[in-house]
Amino acid sequence: MKILMVYPQYPDTFWSLKHIIKLLGKKACLPPLGLMTVSAILPAEFEKKLVDLNIAKLTDEDILWADYVFISAMIVQKESSIEVIKRCKGLGAKTIAGGPLFTSLYEQFEDVDHFVLNEGEITIPMFLEDLKKGELKKIYTSEEKPDLNLTPVADYSIINPEDYYVMPVQTSRGCPFDCDFCDIVNLNGRIPRTKSPEQILEELQAIYDIGWERSIFFVDDNFLGNKNKTKELLRKIIEWRKKVNFKPMFYTEISINASDDDELLELMRQAGFFMVFIGIETPSEESLQECHKIQNQNRNLTESVRKFYRYGMEVTGGFIIGFDSDDETIFDKQFRFIQETGISKAMIELLQALPGTKLYKRLEAEGRLLKTSSGVCLDSTINFVPRLDRKVLVDGYNKLIKKAYSAKYYFERVSNFLEYYEPTRKIPIHKRIIPSIIKIFIVLQNVDKERIELAKFIIGTLIKHPRKFPAALDQSVLYIHFSKVFS
Repeated sequence: MKILMVYPQYPDTFWSLKHIIKLLGKKACLPPLGLMTVSAILPAEFEKKLVDLNIAKLTDEDILWADYVFISAMIVQKESSIEVIKRCKGLGAKTIAGGPLFTSLYEQFEDVDHFVLNEGEITIPMFLEDLKKGELKKIYTSEEKPDLNLTPVADYSIINPEDYYVMPVQTSRGCPFDCDFCDIVNLNGRIPRTKSPEQILEELQAIYDIGWERSIFFVDDNFLGNKNKTKELLRKIIEWRKKVNFKPMFYTEISINASDDDELLELMRQAGFFMVFIGIETPSEESLQECHKIQNQNRNLTESVRKFYRYGMEVTGGFIIGFDSDDETIFDKQFRFIQETGISKAMIELLQALPGTKLYKRLEAEGRLLKTSSGVCLDSTINFVPRLDRKVLVDGYNKLIKKAYSAKYYFERVSNFLEYYEPTRKIPIHKRIIPSIIKIFIVLQNVDKERIELAKFIIGTLIKHPRKFPAALDQSVLYIHFSKVFS
């Protein structure tokens, strides 16, 4: 049995890093962990090939080679998925689709032959059993949430690690919180399920064995889903790192209440975490209450963010504009908060109603829903009727984005970040020189009118924070991407 796995292309977004990946000698940011896991679940005797459209073109020969074409995608990859499905249908190839996009919106893809939805540990064996019998159904689905002890180590043989900048690992699924705009609970449940520390160490060992030396992204819905198990895992990782002298550093997604636990933050620092993504959403207490973001309420958000800085972790933040409680003052409030906290990588979005969420159902009941969300951050369209005048909302959002990612304000907030940041990576000065020269050259070659602001920032950092200069250069390289995406 020949299985072609296709990972559709994602558009140019905040996360894609498309404008700097090639400068760093890579083709894409992350390999498709979902398809790598699917490959590991499929029988070993199957011939398997992956085409990641973010690094390679899909040829007719690829499609015609396969007995079945497996497609897995997120909502943001919808347009590319449609093109792949159309090509497969035109060539008479059978398609099997799964992943978040199809689990949420399978009704919109009439040309897909078979759907394997929800979590593959349950539904792929159902599909395989019918495949043996030659009695395939249209849809395979289950509401059962599998024990993650069933999840195998991802199949690294179907990728070329050198094509990618970051390697993904998943330790858990689900989130204990139920924010009304988020589809995590709908997809993965509210009770976090975790892999055992032994499983994670086996996965990290597999990454170590392929010679990986760059960052690793723990792609959990919320790394803090089960605090006691998170701490247990971190202690095991700390021991293992020392044992094998593991160099790569980690980052993950986590809720802001992690800042309340100093023991947890210290364990994360010792385990090698250098960055976290946090859904901050808004400094407006009214909007936080509206969307049931209880973990962010009644706290000093700025101080919570700085707590991570003091433990050696940069914070990348998610921000949303367009709640019913938002008025015309929200744009300035968001801007001032982002600048003050020094969150250089601020993912600022207009609110979108994602399928299956409480927000989606409420807006639908109120007759305010317009269409399915694109899932694309930076997409200035909204899929519902907002309380704030639509033109005011969209114009204010676009102005906020351009202002926040102008060179002046970008480097201003990086400077604010450096004021509180305590780097834990101790890199000998002789090992910093060549990488620093390369990064300075890359930045100068790829910025033009921003060079004055960049020069002021670099000189200021060398004078005030010389020990933090490597972090400053990393932020400068990232600005190449942001300056193009937000131009």
